[in-house]
Amino acid sequence: MKAIIYKSPNEVVCEQIDKPVLNDNEVLIKVSHAGICGSDLNIYLGVHPRAKAPLVMGHEFSGYIVDGDDQLPTGTKVCVRPLISCGQCSPCQSGNSHVCQTLKLYGIDTAGGMAEYVKVDRRKVHVLPDDMPMDLGAFVEPLAVGIHAVSRTPFKIGDSVVVFGAGTIGLCVASVLQHAGAKQVIVIETNDFRINLAKELGFTVINPKQEDVLKTVLNLTHNVGADIVYDCAAHPQVALQLTDLVKVQGTIEIVGSYKKPTEFKLLDIEFKELNIIGTRVYQARDFDTAIALINKGFPYKKLLTILPPEQAKAGFANALVGENVIKTLFKFSD
Repeated sequence: MKAIIYKSPNEVVCEQIDKPVLNDNEVLIKVSHAGICGSDLNIYLGVHPRAKAPLVMGHEFSGYIVDGDDQLPTGTKVCVRPLISCGQCSPCQSGNSHVCQTLKLYGIDTAGGMAEYVKVDRRKVHVLPDDMPMDLGAFVEPLAVGIHAVSRTPFKIGDSVVVFGAGTIGLCVASVLQHAGAKQVIVIETNDFRINLAKELGFTVINPKQEDVLKTVLNLTHNVGADIVYDCAAHPQVALQLTDLVKVQGTIEIVGSYKKPTEFKLLDIEFKELNIIGTRVYQARDFDTAIALINKGFPYKKLLTILPPEQAKAGFANALVGENVIKTLFKFSD
């Protein structure tokens, strides 16, 4: 079968490998679309701490059931919640397997969905509606990240919110907030392509290269500050602004993953009585919510760039630069 494989830093290839052989409690999926995530770019660069070459990447994918499940007929449209939890640690035992102490993922710790076929634990499968386009089926996973992030915060209808970063996760978070009834969703971004797309999607956008972020946010919120600030950028310069933009007793959520310890204004947390929240991946219900939200009609297709797997090298190189693409998907079948 055809597969996109990480070979070494800055080297991915599309080549033929053997089709997976099922074990007990696994299903075989014929992959339709598979997306590039930020963690895939870390693998591509050779800096991911767990991924080892050679590796079939991809944990964002949709496809069709082929074999291995008596409950799901062949051809059933599905996506996959790609978490591999131990089931034994305290978080797993308390219903929080998404923060398992040894959490692993398909496409990072074992073969993933950037291939014509992939095998997964049948318990990780989510059925897609018959009328859902399969490219959007592959977008359920990143949207579930945004849904889980918003669900972790005390968001209320009518809140004014700030989202740093208009990449995939930032726009997912912003779309969830918009759908949930935010008074205004203020997106902070410097990339012109992403700025124009965020505006097209109906968000208020601030470009730090052209505007004073603090002054503009205070003006938009009548000098109160944002009710919640979502950091989807994970940049040291962003970290220094978070406590300035949020209101007294407001909430900051760290959504993006900082690679190094970062300076943060701890005194502001005390003086403004702020709440700081973290979020990690998603739970099963977030996938179900994401599927329902996609069916509400938000134009997520505007975020997608579709390529054949034979263009894997160009797809990864372009995604790494990120100048004119939000989410790259490889199409393996209809």
